[in-house]
Amino acid sequence: MSVYQLKSRFQNILRPLVRSLAAQGVTANQVTSVAAAVSVALGLFLSVAPLPHWFLLVPVWFLLRMGLNAIDGMLAREHGQKSILGAYLNEIGDVVSDVALYVPFALIDPNGWMPAISVIFLSALTEFTGILGQTVGASRRYDGPLGKSDRAVLFGALGIFVAVGGTFAAWTSWFWAVVALLLIWTIINRIRAGIREAQTSTR
Repeated sequence: MSVYQLKSRFQNILRPLVRSLAAQGVTANQVTSVAAAVSVALGLFLSVAPLPHWFLLVPVWFLLRMGLNAIDGMLAREHGQKSILGAYLNEIGDVVSDVALYVPFALIDPNGWMPAISVIFLSALTEFTGILGQTVGASRRYDGPLGKSDRAVLFGALGIFVAVGGTFAAWTSWFWAVVALLLIWTIINRIRAGIREAQTSTR
C-alpha cells in the first residue's frame, strides 16, 4: 500500500481549481517551476537557520507541494499542456526538491550526516529507477513501499517531531537504516514491476 494510490481521490478534489487555473492561463510548467523553487528556498532556509520550530514548515509545504504536483500533472494531461520540457522539469524538479528538503535533517543529526545522505541518495535512485521503466518498454513506475508521496508523509512527520522539541540521538541511525532498507525494497519492486510489464507488452 502506498500513499500514491490515493492520488485519484486527491485529484478529484483539486479538479475545479485546476479548471480555474487553466482558464486564467496558468501553465503546468509554471506550477512545476514554482514548486521546485519554493522547495529549494525552504531547504536552504532550514539549512542555514535550523531552529526547531521552523521545521513545522516542512509538513505544511509537503502537503502544498503534493497539491501542486497533482495540479501540474492535471494541467498537462487534461488541458493539452503536455510537453517534452515539462517532462524534464517534472522529474528533475521532484528530485531537486526532495534533496533540498531532506538535507536540513542531515545537518541536525548529531550522529553525522552520512546516514541521512545515504537515504537522500537512495531516494534519488528510487525515482531514477521509476523513470527507467519508460526506457525498457514499461510505464513510469511508482511502486512502493516508499515512493515520493510516502516519503513526503515520513519527512513531514519528522518535521513535526523536530518542531515540537524532539531531538535526534542514537536511535536516529537505526531510523535512517530502516528508511534505507525500505528504499532498497522500493527500488527492487520498481525494477521487477518494470521488467514484468515490459515482458508482457512484448508478447
